[in-house]
Amino acid sequence: MSAPVFSTHGCRLNAYESEAMRRMAEDAGLTDAIVINTCAVTAEAVRKARQDIRRARRDNPAARIVVTGCAAQIDPAGFTGMAEVDHVIGNTEKMSPGTWAGLAGTAGTDRVQVNDIMSVTETAHHLIDGFGTRSRAYVQVQNGCDHRCTFCIIPFGRGNSRSVPAGVVVDQIKRLVDSGFHEVVLTGVDLTSWGADLPGRPPLGNLVRRILRLVPDLPRLRISSIDSIEADPDLMEAIATEPRLMPHLHLSLQAGDDMILKRMKRRHLRDDAIRFCEDARRLRPDMTFGADLIAGFPTETDAMFENSLRLVDECGLTWLHVFPYSPRPGTPAAKMPQVDGMAIRGRAARLRAAGAAAVAAHLSAQVGQMHDVLMEAPDLGRTAHFAEVRFDAPQPEGRIVQARIRGHDGTRLAA
Repeated sequence: MSAPVFSTHGCRLNAYESEAMRRMAEDAGLTDAIVINTCAVTAEAVRKARQDIRRARRDNPAARIVVTGCAAQIDPAGFTGMAEVDHVIGNTEKMSPGTWAGLAGTAGTDRVQVNDIMSVTETAHHLIDGFGTRSRAYVQVQNGCDHRCTFCIIPFGRGNSRSVPAGVVVDQIKRLVDSGFHEVVLTGVDLTSWGADLPGRPPLGNLVRRILRLVPDLPRLRISSIDSIEADPDLMEAIATEPRLMPHLHLSLQAGDDMILKRMKRRHLRDDAIRFCEDARRLRPDMTFGADLIAGFPTETDAMFENSLRLVDECGLTWLHVFPYSPRPGTPAAKMPQVDGMAIRGRAARLRAAGAAAVAAHLSAQVGQMHDVLMEAPDLGRTAHFAEVRFDAPQPEGRIVQARIRGHDGTRLAA
């Protein structure tokens, strides 16, 4: 009998949860199962999940196929209707040890276990010993989202915003540092909403500063995607004064045109994004930024797109995640006038080209510089700014090494 196999789609939080599920499934004794943890952020993500399910059944005719994740939470009937699927598990149920014990039991369990995600008021925090690499661990501090951007289906897969208490987070990070991890990444669906549901409504910056104060042996703390308009004074103070907070922020920008931002129901305008990047870089001159950008949102004209394209230079963005817009049924944007598919693909290609040029420029500026590199593999590590570094000679995995950058190949540095 073989251990369960996990196939993870989508975000880093999904990957974190897959690792927690793997441990619960193994503890329960589940065998001969394939668990597909789906994503629903785009129609393409759902299509790929369905494709993965069909391939898993074709290649493993005797295995049990368990489907979970955001797409399963949003459309359980659609996945239940697939002949290849044995069980459909919701996003809350997948984080319960009892679910995996039931799947492993001989008495059988319900084929569909998906409850109302909007009724969930707490985040299940699972203390796993580390996930990602032997050097970097990801810690879930928040789940869900209270905002309702017109293009986004994710709140219906994740529910409303819930926070993990700061004490629980600090204890987990202490345990990870004691286990030898040199970098911790805080993750969540809407990270800057952390604390809004906790007593006193502490902001994310309060958590960041508390971690750095109470875990002095943590060499590196990194925060994942944030909504820049919700960056609080404590977070900006940490950016300015805490060298162990990494100088890399990934921003949920989505667009650079004010009318499109309003139609997206975002909470910022383009000048807000530019001002935040200027402020952060003034506090930390070596700060680098990544960003999510959507190409071809409904009603986007060529001129509106050009505003988004210019944002790459005006904000000094380096690492771009570009999403060609695809309508999600049930969202307001799906009912808006759509942009031609060929135009969407062309705009996405131009954004990606701008991102590739920005990466190449950033890498070129590092040549000849000394960097502290966290080794993720014997020949591969990352700088504090999140650039990959390839080494000619093996280095101690999991350690932070100093290296002089001698060149790059357009996508990663060489040392």
